[in-house]
Amino acid sequence: MATEITAPIAMLHDVSKCSGCRACMVACKQWKDLPADPTPFDGQFQSHKELSPKTYNLLIMKEYYRHGRLDWNFLKYQCMHCGDATCIKACPSKALYKSDSGAVLLDEAKCVGCGYCEAYCQYQVPKIDKERKKSTKCNFCIDRVENGMEPSCSKICVTDCISFGSLEDMQAKAEARLLVLKKDFPMANLYNVRPNNGILGANMMYILTDAPATYGLLEDPKIPLSITLTGGAVPEVPEGGLGAKVSPVHTAFAGVVVGAAVGAGVVLSSKLSKETIDE
Repeated sequence: MATEITAPIAMLHDVSKCSGCRACMVACKQWKDLPADPTPFDGQFQSHKELSPKTYNLLIMKEYYRHGRLDWNFLKYQCMHCGDATCIKACPSKALYKSDSGAVLLDEAKCVGCGYCEAYCQYQVPKIDKERKKSTKCNFCIDRVENGMEPSCSKICVTDCISFGSLEDMQAKAEARLLVLKKDFPMANLYNVRPNNGILGANMMYILTDAPATYGLLEDPKIPLSITLTGGAVPEVPEGGLGAKVSPVHTAFAGVVVGAAVGAGVVLSSKLSKETIDE
């Protein structure tokens, strides 16, 4: 019987242990029953350039040279399950929500496929399934977790680089591991482990051996200004959605325009007040 998770859970990816085998990608597709997502070969070992409605979990591979030889950085990329999630703020139908478990979940019955989550997410995670007109992304295998199992990706991991458990345990594990890694990797750091960034941390956490940008991660993720200035207000979406009519590029542009207009108003108001005082 499924049991609702009421205590925060978290996933931790230790990149120093990752072999880039992509078993986590296969396990995700198998459990979610996701179809193949064919991509043309472009000379890179990375299988897909980005997430898609058919791919919720992506192993990012970045080549670099170290000590005169080719080496790799691997990163398991998926929904971050942010502490303060932009997608939730941007969703006009309240289909996305932060559960007690810490996972950012989607109520498909409420989703109208408008694309605001896709347009505003800093990590470009949610993807709109244009056929179903629904948002798609990782949900931490919440169906497995509620039945006493761990997510498929962490269960299959052969190098133990993906850990899953309570938020408190994963934070403690990350901090202990960092102390060990610092001896060989002076630049080693923790990402999203504590609520000390612009998104208040996340339930998808990382132990990195180099700066976040090396892995394609944002150095200091923040809520977009257009969302902050409008208090998360986005235009109402009619039943049926705008997925077939408005692209994420258009919605992102609209957000920038609204944000810029509000920002300009704040600056102008401040300037006029100062001029009034000076007079």
